[in-house]
Order: sequence, then structure tokens, then C-alpha cells
Amino acid sequence: MSISVIGAGAFGSALAITWAEAGQNVSLWGRDAGVMQQAQVSRRVPRLPDATLPEKIRCTGDIEQALSADTLALAVPAQSLRPFLETHRISLAGKNLIACCKGIDLETMTGPVSSIDKTVPNATSAMLTGPSFAADIAKGLPTALTLACADDDAGTALQTQLATQTLRVYRSADTIGAELGGALKNVMAIACGITIGAGLGDSARAALMTRGFAEMAKLAEHLGAERATLAGLSGFGDLVLTCTSTQSRNFRYGMALGANAAFDQGTTVEGAATAKSVVKLAHSLALDLPICTVVAHLIDQKTDVAMALDALMGRPLKEE
Repeated sequence: MSISVIGAGAFGSALAITWAEAGQNVSLWGRDAGVMQQAQVSRRVPRLPDATLPEKIRCTGDIEQALSADTLALAVPAQSLRPFLETHRISLAGKNLIACCKGIDLETMTGPVSSIDKTVPNATSAMLTGPSFAADIAKGLPTALTLACADDDAGTALQTQLATQTLRVYRSADTIGAELGGALKNVMAIACGITIGAGLGDSARAALMTRGFAEMAKLAEHLGAERATLAGLSGFGDLVLTCTSTQSRNFRYGMALGANAAFDQGTTVEGAATAKSVVKLAHSLALDLPICTVVAHLIDQKTDVAMALDALMGRPLKEE
């Protein structure tokens, strides 16, 4: 079976590299045809400049050519996924569509797998998620991810196709838990970045990670996810990674917010849009998610760090 990676950003390019080095023929599509034509010659992509693309990767800006593969890894930003699916739904019919992005759609309040199921119902949907930095995958450093697919047979086949000597893939049928874990941990990474950027210390970060995980599990379980999924790679594992490393864009963005410093506007920060989506979703479900709410308010400049800290620390005392 052939694989096309849709999206030549850092993560998509890294996945293409690890699959190509495992012997698979891989197409890597990017929306800028000129950049992809250059990448075909130079064997390098702008978003992952230190990595060399194996010869088995075919770089292309031709979307129909890329969509001819049996398995498509959709490594586009979460807010771009649904529009992409709607535009190409005819070509995507009958394919294996693997979401490789993390977030909640601002308009539909749905995660990546749900967007695939609603937009291309005759495709096989799945999600590849978990604690991973693109640079680590591209270097061939050991990484473990969760592949969530509601269809057990399809999930097993995809697990075999996507796993490599350096990329270990665990299978799950809980797509809701996987997509929410991957989305919500980005919000908590922003919160932890704010904490460090504002000089509030590692103890405060540990508290936010712990209570943030409780919020993640609360919302996910309410929506039908299994708590065990949140405790796995796609939830707790990803939470630990993104809340403790400056390789995380969400964490760096939070640090900039906490320090009242500028941040690169051209960098995709999935957690910023997710925080706003989560607040709307929580309100509609009458759920109290104080950390997510504070992060959304900080992003929208409705509060400052001092007020946010007072709001969290001043909440009524209760059992853990």
C-alpha cells in the first residue's frame, strides 16, 4: 500500500522520512508547488531544514497525484483539516485517512477523526497522536505513538503499515479519547509556558500539569472517552512532553504570554484555537474547566497573569 503525507510541515515531513527509511514509497505534498519542486531536488524542506529527505520520498505540489495513494496521513493544521476534507471529499472516498493534527475545530467543535467521519463517511478514519517532536522522529530517535481507529481490522492493518524500527505504534479503538488528549494537552502546555515565562516556578508548573490532566479527563470522559486512553501516550504522555520542553510551540507561546513578550506570528499554535473551542464546549455542557478558561482569557487579553493566578488560587478548597 502506498502512503502520501499531506502537509510538508515539520511533523508531516518527519513522518515521511521515517516511513521512507523503513522502505516505503512515500509522497510528500505541500501547498506551495515551487517549494516542493525545489525540495525534490535539494532533498530538504523549509520546516525541517536540518533533515535530509530520503530518495524514496517524492515531493509534489500536485494534490491529485498525492491523493492517489491508498493511505493518506493528513498533517495539515487542525483548523485547516475540515476545509481540506470538504474540498477533496470525492478524491478521498474509500481511502485510509489518518489525522496527524491535534485540535478542536472552532466552528463544529469536533476533533480530527470526527471531522473525517462527518465529511468523508465512506473513508476509513484514524488518528496518529502522542508524545513526539518532529526533529526526534526525523533523526530516527525512538518514539511511541497511539493509532486510534474504531475499525479493529483496519486499525491492525494500519498499525503494521505505519510502525518502523524507531516508531512504535500502539493501537486503540477510542478515537474520542485520542483526539481530545492530543488537543487538550496543547492548552495545558500553554498554561505551563505562561507559568515559566512569568517566573512562577516549577512547583506551579507541576500543579498545573496535574490539575490540567484532571480537566482533560473530565471533559473527555463526559464526551464518551475512556479514562485509560487519557492516561496513555495520547494524553498523559503527550502532556508531559509538551509541558516540559521548549521544542513545543505551545509551550514557547505560553512562555511569551507569561513574559509579555512577542511571539512569531507565522508559527501555528494549535492550543490557542483549541482553548477557545474548549471554553465554548465546556459552557454548552455546563462543565467547570478553570485552567482552560484562564488560558483562553489570557490569549484574548481579557485578563492578565496576576488576575489569572488569583482566580485559580482563590477557588474554593475541596478534595482532590
